[in-house]
Amino acid sequence: MTDLNLSTKNPARLNADALVLAVAQTDDGPRLLLPEQLPAKSVTRLAAVLPALGVTGKADEVVRVPAGDEVAATIVVLTGVGTITSEPTPEALRRAAGAATRSLAGIGDAVLALPAGTAAQVGAVAEGALLGAYRFDHYKSTDPAPVARLELATSLARDKDAKAALARARAVGDGVRATRDLVNASPRHLYPETFADEARAAAKGTKVKVTVLDERELAAGGYGGILAVGQGSARPPRLVKLVYSPARPAAHYALVGKGITFDSGGLSLKPAKGMEAMKSDMAGAATVLHTVLAAAALELPVKVTGWLALAENMPGGGAQRPSDVITMRDGTTVEVLNTDAEGRLVLGDALVAACEEKPDAVLDIATLTGAQVVALGNRVAAVMGTETMRDAVVATAGEVGEQVWPMPLPEELRESMKTPVADIANMGDRFGGMLVAGLFLREFVDETPWAHLDVAGPAFNESAPYGYTHKGGTGMGLRTLLGVLEAAARR
Repeated sequence: MTDLNLSTKNPARLNADALVLAVAQTDDGPRLLLPEQLPAKSVTRLAAVLPALGVTGKADEVVRVPAGDEVAATIVVLTGVGTITSEPTPEALRRAAGAATRSLAGIGDAVLALPAGTAAQVGAVAEGALLGAYRFDHYKSTDPAPVARLELATSLARDKDAKAALARARAVGDGVRATRDLVNASPRHLYPETFADEARAAAKGTKVKVTVLDERELAAGGYGGILAVGQGSARPPRLVKLVYSPARPAAHYALVGKGITFDSGGLSLKPAKGMEAMKSDMAGAATVLHTVLAAAALELPVKVTGWLALAENMPGGGAQRPSDVITMRDGTTVEVLNTDAEGRLVLGDALVAACEEKPDAVLDIATLTGAQVVALGNRVAAVMGTETMRDAVVATAGEVGEQVWPMPLPEELRESMKTPVADIANMGDRFGGMLVAGLFLREFVDETPWAHLDVAGPAFNESAPYGYTHKGGTGMGLRTLLGVLEAAARR
C-alpha cells in the first residue's frame, strides 16, 4: 500500500525516482504551477520547452521527461490540471495528482510538488494521489507494483489543519481502495457468506460492531425480499449490520447498501454480455461497509448504522419465478414480475430494518438500474428522495468532487406498479425506470428523511482509466456518504 507524508523541503533537492509538477492550460500556452518550496530557477529550462514537448496542461495529461541537472529526481512527471482562472479547484488537483500516481506503477518513490498552500489543497492532492496509486493485482502473477512512497511538498507540513486534511485523505484513500478491492473481487471468491466474513475482518480492532443474520435468522425475521432473491443460489444470503456508536453522538444516520455479489438476472436471465460486469452489483454494500469504517477511523461524533443486504441472484432450481408473490419485512406483498429487478427487493427489507431503529436520516446506495446509465451516463450518479436529503447529497457531492444529479419521484409513475394480486409489483413503466425503482424503495421508508443514490454506471468503470479512477471498481459514493456524515457532525 502506498504511503504518503508531508515535507517542507525543497522538492528539487529530494532524492526520488520521480518529481511530479502541475501544468495548467492557459490562453498563452502551458504554465507550470510551482509551489513555494520549489524555486523557479530549478525548472527554468523545463518551463521554456513545455510546448516543444507537446505539453498542453489539459486534464488527465501526463508526460514524463528526464529530470536534468537542476533536479535530484531521475524523471519529472508533468500532470495537467486543465484550464484555470486563478487557482486550480480541489477536484482539478485531485484528478491531476491521481493521473500522475496512476502512471507511476513500478516506481519506488515520488515527490509531489503540486499546489498545496492551503489545508484544502493538501487534502485534495493527497486524496487524489492515494486513489491514483491503487492497484488490483490479487489474481495476476506479475504486475507492476504501485508507487511505494510519496512525499507531498508543502510549507504546511507542520500545520494542524494540514495534518488533519492528510489524515482525512488517508481515511478516504483506505476506504475507497478497500471498496474497489471488494468490487473487483471474483464472484467465485466473494459471495454473501465470504462478504460477511470480509466485513468482520475489516471491522476487527475498530469501534465498529458487526452482526450477521444467516438464512435461518432472515427467515425468522421476515426478510422475504432478501430470501427470495437468494433462493436460486447454492450460496445463501446474508444481512450484515454494522454499528459505530460514539459517546454523545450529534445524530444517528443509517446507510443501506445493495449487495448482489453476482447478478445473472435470475430466471429473467441477462444476455451473456450483460453479465460480464455483474460481479460489481454489490458496490453499494461495499461502499457502505467502508464508509462506516472511515467514519470510525475519523472518530466522527455521529452514530452510523450500516446495513449490507447480500444475496447472489442465480437461476437455480429453487429460484423465484416471475409472478411469485413474496412478503417483505414490513408485511408488504410484492408480485415479482421480473427477477432481474432484484436489487430493490433486498434494499426494501434492509430499509425497513434501518427505519425501525428511528435514525435521523437514512441513505441507500445501489447499482440499481440500467435506466440510470441511459439517463446520466457512466460518470454521473442519480439521487432521489425527500427534498432536503436529496439536495444535501447533491451539495455534498459537489464539495467532495463526485458527480451526482437530483432526480424527481413523479407520483404518476407509482400507478404503473399496481397489480391485482399484491400490494405492489417490482416493475412498472419501462420509461422512467430509474424513477420507478426509486418510488418502489420509497414504499419501505417511513417518515424518516431519506435519499437513494443510483450508481449503476459510476460504480464500475468499463472504459479507459482517467484521473484517479482506474478500470473496474471506482469506489464512487463513499466520499459523498462520508461528507454527509461529516456535515451532520458539524451541526
